Amino acid sequence: MNKSIKIYISVLVFIFILILVSDYDKPKPIDWRPTYSVNDKIPFGLYVFDKEIGGIFKKQKIQRISAVTPYEFLDSKYDEDSLVETYSVKGTFVNISVQNNIDDQSMKEIMYFVSHGNNAFLSMANFPKPLLDSLKFEYTSNFRPTDSAFVWMANKKLSRKAYKSTGDIADYFSKIDTLNTIVLGYQGNPKKKKNINFIKIPYKNGNFFLHMHPVAFTNYNMLKKDRYQYAENVLSYIPKGDVFWYTKLQTDENISGSPLRYILSQPALAWAWYLFLIGMLIFMIFNAKRKQRIVPILQPLSNLTIDFTKTIGNLYYQEGDHKNIIDKKIIYFLERIRTEYLIDTTKLDDEFVKKLHHKTGKDEKDIQELVFLINEHRNSYHDSIEQDLIRINNAIEKIIH
Repeated sequence: MNKSIKIYISVLVFIFILILVSDYDKPKPIDWRPTYSVNDKIPFGLYVFDKEIGGIFKKQKIQRISAVTPYEFLDSKYDEDSLVETYSVKGTFVNISVQNNIDDQSMKEIMYFVSHGNNAFLSMANFPKPLLDSLKFEYTSNFRPTDSAFVWMANKKLSRKAYKSTGDIADYFSKIDTLNTIVLGYQGNPKKKKNINFIKIPYKNGNFFLHMHPVAFTNYNMLKKDRYQYAENVLSYIPKGDVFWYTKLQTDENISGSPLRYILSQPALAWAWYLFLIGMLIFMIFNAKRKQRIVPILQPLSNLTIDFTKTIGNLYYQEGDHKNIIDKKIIYFLERIRTEYLIDTTKLDDEFVKKLHHKTGKDEKDIQELVFLINEHRNSYHDSIEQDLIRINNAIEKIIH
């Protein structure tokens, strides 16, 4: 193991120990985000309520709506083919959220669903505009100390107890239609000032139950002493029948689709991932310098055969022995004919010309000229000159190239 690798491992171990020491006995911070999600066990999640809702609505069918909007769900249940156009399901639509998570089109569909003899229970800090315009009510919010905030039911026969409230904002109904609206609950201080936070409004053949204290259904209040009783009292007004609970929140649509979403959501896995990235960065820094030795440039081996041939050719040329050069070129040419085309070169006549013509495809006149020059050179008794060498060489080149 080389020195740089040892340093790299030592740095990683040091960082890992540093993280363990810094997190030792460190309490996990409480997540106070108001997610109102059935999957969250944090104070303002609905995990406990989701587990207990079956006990609250006994012998009632509960259907959770999470994959589609209220409009898509209710519209799919509307039967247009029957003699009397109506919904194929009956019951109460339920929504619990700190913010308005219902779009206007879905709100109009909910109102149409209620008008056909159904009900809707909405526990929200603010309501969609179509609902405000149709039911003629207004709401407001103001800040007040938490130690003087209580919630209680209007019907003393149902419950006389005032339950401590949680939160810094008091949302309440500031204006209602007193002729058509039934007050079901209050919040504030029973001995000083009270504000309406729970009402029932008839709408055509159905009813709207509007509640402005959704925090009552969160994990914190469901597990805090006897505050769960307030949630049970509020939900006791929901008529018997099927319950359609809309559990899809606006925050669900903003969840990242990254493959690392789960890893980054878990502190231990997130630290492991960051440690891995830091380790890779350190490794790259220590190994940025190339360790490969310089590769020397090797010159290719020279072709000694070609150099030898050039040397011998220059020697003969400088000596002026043209006859010897012509003889060697003729010998080389005839040897190649015998080797490549298997033609007998003992006698260079018309029969030889025809065979070489058929096997090489070369022009017959060029072959006849070459044969003529070779025979003429062999039968000549005078010394060859440079022009003879050039003529025979050109004739050979036409045949073998």
